Amino acid sequence: MKRRIWILGAVAAIAASVLSIGCTNDANRAQVLKVGATPAPHAEILKVVAPLLAKDGIELKIIEFTDYVQPNLALADREIDANYFQHAPYLERFTKDRKIKLDRLVDVHVETMGIYSTKHVSLQKVKNGAVVVIPNDKTNALRAMKLLETANFFKLGGDAENPIIVDNPKWIRVEKVDAETLPRVLKEADFAVINANFALSAGLNPTKDALFVEQHSPYVNIVAVRAGDNREILRKLAKAITSPEVKAYILEHYAGAISPAF
Repeated sequence: MKRRIWILGAVAAIAASVLSIGCTNDANRAQVLKVGATPAPHAEILKVVAPLLAKDGIELKIIEFTDYVQPNLALADREIDANYFQHAPYLERFTKDRKIKLDRLVDVHVETMGIYSTKHVSLQKVKNGAVVVIPNDKTNALRAMKLLETANFFKLGGDAENPIIVDNPKWIRVEKVDAETLPRVLKEADFAVINANFALSAGLNPTKDALFVEQHSPYVNIVAVRAGDNREILRKLAKAITSPEVKAYILEHYAGAISPAF
């Protein structure tokens, strides 16, 4: 009987020891945070954030996307915890059109949209019938049209959200394509209006290579999360991505192509 009691006691002690080790391993295991991003500058900036989160026991996994649709769908489907690729007006339009519930977590930086060309060195003598390619999503198309009007390609009229060209003396032709393809079709058109993230990924710098750029852009790039997701891990992400280390990186690395919004 005593032997049986001793054996049962030993088994219990071993089980308790194993459970204790398991709990210790769980406590030491890093939390995993999956954030979707386009390659430049968003994923590059997140690589600066990663070691800051690691200090809090958080492993940042950066999931790269090359378009403007899948990151929000992946977030809504809970495939990722947050995304960082878009500006606030785009998020507002996308969630309204797709009827999904996403919110902005924090403002991070402002990117400069620019007008580029491989066929022209300035906008002084834009030829009649010139072809300009712009993004085909509603928000960035509107943004591009306003930029072209500011650069004196034509004049817009009509509704502010759905403007039309009302004065086009040079018969400028505007064609819309997927935003990620703009750097590739640049050589085929006279001009292309390209978002800074895709320009940077293609080796173009808005401050050096664009013929005309936005001034005082309201299109701040944000981190987005699912509506109502208030987890502490996301608050730590917001703090890390708006840290002095990230601000210094943006200012030094991009030389004015993008600027901090914090």
